[in-house]
Amino acid sequence: MFAVVRTGGKQYRVAAGDKIVVEKLDGEAGASITLGDVLLAGEGSELKSVEGLTVAAEIVAQAKGEKVIVFKKRRRHNYRRKNGHRQNHTILKIVSVG
Repeated sequence: MFAVVRTGGKQYRVAAGDKIVVEKLDGEAGASITLGDVLLAGEGSELKSVEGLTVAAEIVAQAKGEKVIVFKKRRRHNYRRKNGHRQNHTILKIVSVG
């Protein structure tokens, strides 16, 4: 069975046993959470009702993403700014759907 859940402003298609990387969620590694914002669920090509459906997940790790370099320059004005950013992520393992 699969489900489409929304977390962190993005949508993910998940099934039991999948690992996904989402925006940072509160919790320590090993803690279990439930994703309640289920948009779609189905089995194969058949769709199922999402009334009261939740997705159980376990937090594998809290990690940081790849570094993104932000470089600003204005020609002929001696203006240069260099900045870096690493986004915080949470790695989830989907335990069950439903």
